[in-house]
Amino acid sequence: MNLVTEKDTDGRVYVSTYPTMMGLINQTDEAGRRFGPGYFDLIIVDEAHRSVYQKYGAIFGWFDSLLVGLTATPKDEVDRNTYSLFGLEDGVPTDAYGLDEAVHEGYLVPPRAVSVPLKFQREGIRYVDLSEAKKDTWDMLDWGEEDPPDEVSGEAVNKWLFNTDTVDQMLKVLMTKGHRVAGGDRLGKTIIFAKNNDHAKFIEERFSLAYPEYAGHFARLITYQTEYAQSVLDDFSDADKQPHIAISIDMLDTGIDIPEVVNLVFFKLVRSTSKFWQMLGRGTRLRPDLYGPGQDKTDFFIFDFCQNLEFFNTDPATVEGSLARSLGERLFEARVELVAALDKLDGGDDAPVGDDIDGTQSESALRAETAQHLNKIVRGMNTENFVVRPARRWVESYADEAAWAHLTPEKATEAVTHLAGLPSAERDDDEQAKRFDLLALRLQLSLLEPDPGAEKVRRQVQQIASGLLDQSAIPVIKAQQHLLDKVAGDQWWVDVTLPMLELMRRRLRALVKLLAKTKQVIVYTDIPDEVGELKAIDLHRVAVGVDADRFRAKARQYLQAHLDHVALQKVRRNRQLTPGDLSALEQMLVDAGVGDPEDLARASEQAHGFGLFVRSLVGLERDAAAEALSRFLDDRTYTRAQIDFVWVVVTHLTERGVMDVDLLYEPPFTDHAPHGPEDLFSGSDVDALVDALKAVRATAGSAEGVA
Repeated sequence: MNLVTEKDTDGRVYVSTYPTMMGLINQTDEAGRRFGPGYFDLIIVDEAHRSVYQKYGAIFGWFDSLLVGLTATPKDEVDRNTYSLFGLEDGVPTDAYGLDEAVHEGYLVPPRAVSVPLKFQREGIRYVDLSEAKKDTWDMLDWGEEDPPDEVSGEAVNKWLFNTDTVDQMLKVLMTKGHRVAGGDRLGKTIIFAKNNDHAKFIEERFSLAYPEYAGHFARLITYQTEYAQSVLDDFSDADKQPHIAISIDMLDTGIDIPEVVNLVFFKLVRSTSKFWQMLGRGTRLRPDLYGPGQDKTDFFIFDFCQNLEFFNTDPATVEGSLARSLGERLFEARVELVAALDKLDGGDDAPVGDDIDGTQSESALRAETAQHLNKIVRGMNTENFVVRPARRWVESYADEAAWAHLTPEKATEAVTHLAGLPSAERDDDEQAKRFDLLALRLQLSLLEPDPGAEKVRRQVQQIASGLLDQSAIPVIKAQQHLLDKVAGDQWWVDVTLPMLELMRRRLRALVKLLAKTKQVIVYTDIPDEVGELKAIDLHRVAVGVDADRFRAKARQYLQAHLDHVALQKVRRNRQLTPGDLSALEQMLVDAGVGDPEDLARASEQAHGFGLFVRSLVGLERDAAAEALSRFLDDRTYTRAQIDFVWVVVTHLTERGVMDVDLLYEPPFTDHAPHGPEDLFSGSDVDALVDALKAVRATAGSAEGVA
């Protein structure tokens, strides 16, 4: 039963969101509570990581059942509180199934990680390094109210400074190096992870300028700000529909399952290990026949322009952060500390009582008013609420006004520990006002107990006051102009008192939400960027698939990184190999630890020759493939339709190195000649084409074998 839509239906297995279950637990009728502590025998928690414990841990404390949690977060990234929730030792889950295992067992495909060093992304832009013409352009840019800077950091590039060539270079790498589908005619499904919405829009604009024939369709923004985002995402999920490039801000980082995705572009800095691996997971899904009948998806590309690969390959140490407390919790704690500090100062026994107490008049009145407010919050806590019930003893105790008459340090700690995080009917939904309350409370506490950070908080409040003065045309702000003038200056702070700060807090808290939000000026530049050498990266934590596939992938990666080897140059240039060349290639792979002689023998048998195996991994240079079929590319002899057909053959040879004649009668070739090459060529030309393909195959064998 889906409890979100069928709240009153009974079943054996229930599916629910966390908020729905929180509400249903608290529902009671004449029969009592429907979901009591013993209602379920088993609870399965999906996405069981940090937010579960922080926001919804009370659910699992309420139910007395077996508990199973699932998370895609790497086991060393799961925080201590989550392990504790499941009764486990830190870092030791009940069971873990890593990406490397899933790849090895054939359930996922591995990444081919490529680091692309873009100079500006890594080093930023320095004025002194620019040409004189570009310096003039730099000086004339709109930098807002600031003077032109001497340099812009790499962090700012693609955050608020958008350089056309930086984006163009990324698109060039993607469009020329990325996996292609539809017989190599179209880039495969691709996700570009952008830094922010402005960055994503800029990428889309640059793509449309570079490829006007695809403008508005091939590459699209898919972000939470995109109108009809779900419709665009549905189209992206369809293998044959546009868009084929999704430019995303967070929306596609997790939770989507599109097997056709074969290219991921990391165009932003990522420093969360769990988020990085979740983003990487968008490309791992299996997809049979993606490249044609029997040509399954075997891997996917990661093009990283921001050194994420290098960062995560070092296995960066992770620091377990504390769970962020809510604003309400922090306010409750600060008020308790204020009451306790004032009691410590004067004993608190003579604090005034009554409904007309004014905390802006004296410290004792402030203490009494704050204690009354805390008492009201506790009295608003419903002890029938399952979140509150475990703390019923302390709720009932501090609901009594007498408990706040004198607050010792021990009682203050007790109140904060057991009450600060509990829900109450006494609430304030003005978040900005509450944030200002917290600043004011911290300043008040700093007058009672030394706080090294108080000066920074004071400057923050002064900036708020100055910002409000800039909007004095608003009547409610103008009404407080006199106070704002004093708070924004320095003299008012010289002998500031607790009641003065309280008056400031009350009068200004409701105005903070009117404060105009400043925005960094977006700067657009057109400065030539530099792309370094693309570098293949072996990602830690990832092994490749079943043994044969694993060896093939390792061999491809190694050979692609050593294309300057003499024998590999001959392979790619369609030059005849000798037995010595083949031996050198075999020894190179063995010495590098890519595989053992048994792996090489098995691969050779499957490819009908070791040279053909190597050729299938490194392909042919396009010029060499064109040269092999040069007689068919003469537009004085052949028609445009015939030449287009041959270029499809050239593309196949460039990517695969060799080609079986039978493929001429399958897609994508039949898209040009439905019944085979005979539709376009004479019998003698077909024979010549077949002979050319056989000749290309022959050069990958040894000269002795050919003889």
